[in-house]
Amino acid sequence: MAVEPLVVSPGPMVPQPYVVRSRGRETADTWTIELEPVAGEAIDPEPGQFAMLTAYGVGEVPISLSGRGASGSLTHTIRDVGAVTAELCRVPRGGAIGVRGPFGTTWPLAEARGADVVVLAGGLGLAPLRPAVEGLLARRDLYGRLLLLYGARTPGDLLYPQQLEDWRAEGLDVRLTVDAGTRSWLDRVGFVSALLDDVDLSESAVALVCGPEVMMRVTVGALLQRGVSAERTYVSLERSMSCGIGHCGHCQLGPILICRDGPVFTWDEVAHWLSVREL
Repeated sequence: MAVEPLVVSPGPMVPQPYVVRSRGRETADTWTIELEPVAGEAIDPEPGQFAMLTAYGVGEVPISLSGRGASGSLTHTIRDVGAVTAELCRVPRGGAIGVRGPFGTTWPLAEARGADVVVLAGGLGLAPLRPAVEGLLARRDLYGRLLLLYGARTPGDLLYPQQLEDWRAEGLDVRLTVDAGTRSWLDRVGFVSALLDDVDLSESAVALVCGPEVMMRVTVGALLQRGVSAERTYVSLERSMSCGIGHCGHCQLGPILICRDGPVFTWDEVAHWLSVREL
């Protein structure tokens, strides 16, 4: 009697090989790479989710999805801040990167239907929000006002400058600010929360926020003062994630495991734990 071969699923901890289809520099220390699977179909993440990317021989890190190509390819925007991200940024076109995922919760695009939506991003925080912006604009008729308030350290640190202009042309109200301007900079100078000073938000508005933690604290505080509820304010936390599936505990925040329960949370879910010193 013939014996059927045993087929074993690779499981969520085994990275699948992807090839770098294209790569481009965004800023002095940030690159965007487009990945396609070596075999089979690409993973299918939703806006807000992340994947664990492996630099073979070096290690792996969690990186949020920052876009999808027409052929199903994955786009990730990566800042060179350590050994693994430095290697991921250096992988040439045609080189291999391992991918596990997708993992995590998503931006609430369905729940936001019928409401005004304000997207607030700081620095690299625009990358995880880009799929949400594209999803909102793809179904523009389902939402009220759409605003993007985006800040960075300098004009040269703003991500996707051409796409920002394209989004304006598609009906997104884009407002920009930087910490330090240049002679040619004509937009605002100051913290991103100051952009809310000129915005009237309804109580039913939904806010999507991502950026450095201090930026999110200040920005969410400004939103709450303007009547946006903590239950309708969503933030993305990506602190200390390591395994992606809630096994290692590195990303624990009180009772929360960010990789398992997030990274997208409502502010009322995490506000208390973010205020606990040294947690």
